[in-house]
Amino acid sequence: MSDDTTTEPTDAETTDKPDPKPDSPSPEIPPRRRTPLIVAAVAVVAVIAIVAAFLLGRGSDEETATETDGEVTSVKIGEVAGVAAKPTSIEVPVVEEIRAKVPAEILERGTLKIGQGALPAGFPPLAFVGTDNTTLTGSEPDFGRLIAAVLGLKPELANATWQNLFVGLDAGTSDVAISNVTDTEERKQKYDFASYRQDNLGFATAGTSTWKFDGDYRALDGLKVAVGSGTNQEKILLEWQAKLKAEGKKLDVKYFPDNPATWTALESGQIDAFFGPNPGIAYQIAGTDDTFRNAGTFSGAGESLQGLIAATTKKDSGLVEALADAINYLIENGQYATWLKTYGLSNEAVEKSEINPPGLPLENQ
Repeated sequence: MSDDTTTEPTDAETTDKPDPKPDSPSPEIPPRRRTPLIVAAVAVVAVIAIVAAFLLGRGSDEETATETDGEVTSVKIGEVAGVAAKPTSIEVPVVEEIRAKVPAEILERGTLKIGQGALPAGFPPLAFVGTDNTTLTGSEPDFGRLIAAVLGLKPELANATWQNLFVGLDAGTSDVAISNVTDTEERKQKYDFASYRQDNLGFATAGTSTWKFDGDYRALDGLKVAVGSGTNQEKILLEWQAKLKAEGKKLDVKYFPDNPATWTALESGQIDAFFGPNPGIAYQIAGTDDTFRNAGTFSGAGESLQGLIAATTKKDSGLVEALADAINYLIENGQYATWLKTYGLSNEAVEKSEINPPGLPLENQ
């Protein structure tokens, strides 16, 4: 995915960035299509509303997101996420064996300081200000709340720009970043990782299409596929186009000026598919009554490595083992699957959390 550049945060939301490296965000929120052929003006209004909420300095109200009863916490998932999620409450017990692995200074404080890199405008469905104009919601803040519950700690979310997300880790003002950070070999020089989600690109098609992508580029023969210019996914798609051409086959790569134009072209049949960040596709598809569908995923790291999103801590902080164990507890006991399903991200599930697994190689960054 694309590199950490000078705007904001996400490894998955890279559709419009000019730099085809691992993880920077789109400069705009991909507008959701709530009804067929929605005009771009509606999307602009939605973006302005989200930006305004951030500029007002409204943070997250953790008392509305979690309720503790003894040793079990009820974590409210997607409660104010609008169409991005189907709200649910997930019961999470404190696991003392895992809690015992948390560094003493964090246990004494009683809070887990969780960094988010979603300023200024957020990136649904991963992290954004909710419909109450107050709560920081999305899959990443909610997953941080689930992890904190396992550890018996109160989640304390700190939202920042993408660059300041890492400044907070370096300075110790955040214990962990749970903000769609890709595991890379370069970052391992400064940080420890506990993986929790696949870093995937996805193919979106019209809901009536039966085409599927199973990882073989030959399935793209004869198709018209849209992609964002200057992105990691464009680089991959153009490589597939060259391979098909060498085999006497054809892939027609299409470009559109913005997301509304792309999704309008997809709905009207001008293109067969759109290739972009998988979470952004999940957000666009949510609540559209099968107007669109996800036709398959592909690793953002390419065919030789499954890219991974990971909870990120300062190297040797002593927290990463507790984080990995907490994530594995959530995986083994079903809360993890419910969380992914709530945000339409079940196709990014991992079987287990790993500490510092193979990351995006230095030469690909």
